[in-house]
Amino acid sequence: MTNKAQDFEQQLHHEIGQVVFGVEHVVHALAVALIARGHVLLEGAPGLGKTLIGKTLTAAIGGDFKRIQGTADLMPTDIIGVHVFDSQKGEFSFHAGPIFADVVLMDEINRTGPKTQSALLEAMEERQVTIDRESFKLASDFLVVATQNPREFEGTYPLPESQLDRFLISIRMEYPDRESEMRVIRRYDLPGVEFGPSISNAIDKQALIDARSEIGAVHLSDELIAYCLDIAAATRQSELINLGLSTRGALALVRCARIEAALRGGEYVVPDDVKKSAAWVLPHRLVLTPEAELDGIHAADEVKRIIAAVSVTL
Repeated sequence: MTNKAQDFEQQLHHEIGQVVFGVEHVVHALAVALIARGHVLLEGAPGLGKTLIGKTLTAAIGGDFKRIQGTADLMPTDIIGVHVFDSQKGEFSFHAGPIFADVVLMDEINRTGPKTQSALLEAMEERQVTIDRESFKLASDFLVVATQNPREFEGTYPLPESQLDRFLISIRMEYPDRESEMRVIRRYDLPGVEFGPSISNAIDKQALIDARSEIGAVHLSDELIAYCLDIAAATRQSELINLGLSTRGALALVRCARIEAALRGGEYVVPDDVKKSAAWVLPHRLVLTPEAELDGIHAADEVKRIIAAVSVTL
């Protein structure tokens, strides 16, 4: 018997699976983010369907979608908007930027400069933007889906730690398997066939509301909270990590673990829910030492080591 959270994820898989193939793990992560009201960072090479996933997700949940292309000359006002003087009225009026949408796809976010990246900080954390000392509320279900090219690509800027910490989860998109890639080619190879969402019936908004309402009923024991805090402490004590997991990151780990339990139909959180969530919540928040990076160690590798080393007492 499925619960409301599982029902919502199944509907999301059904809708997105009609357009994008071989990305079941990404859709699962998006379901977690939507239920948790968190933001998602998609990392991968160009041409893997990251933009298409963002557009299709928006169509699936029936929201307003805006896309921002990250470039080196993009300014904060290009994202949040600007006050423009109306000569007929003799006053300034606010022209809203693309940040005022249900789902904002920030494409190639690491091609923008630090000043522009910082324009998203308030929006992602507080769901509002402040312009000329005036605050404007964003959509209640405001969601940022940002795509990021690998850091070794030319013309990219590393995201600051404060920016990365505001993404609930980070998913790395790899090349699709042969069967999925065959489906993509068969579906989109004809001239004139566009890469775009083709969803006729959006998911009822009540389905997401119901899914969120169930999460509080999933039991989270003090022992599991202690386990999450032990993992956080291990990241802060690791000799390979300069910057360990923040309190915001520990809270994200606990929140995602609870949702993972609901999505598998569980009534309480188990260590495996924490371990599965850690792979998405931790790596992008950790800053490795220069020595670790020179040795070719990735944050995901250190997370795996920490998860294997930290024991849980139930």
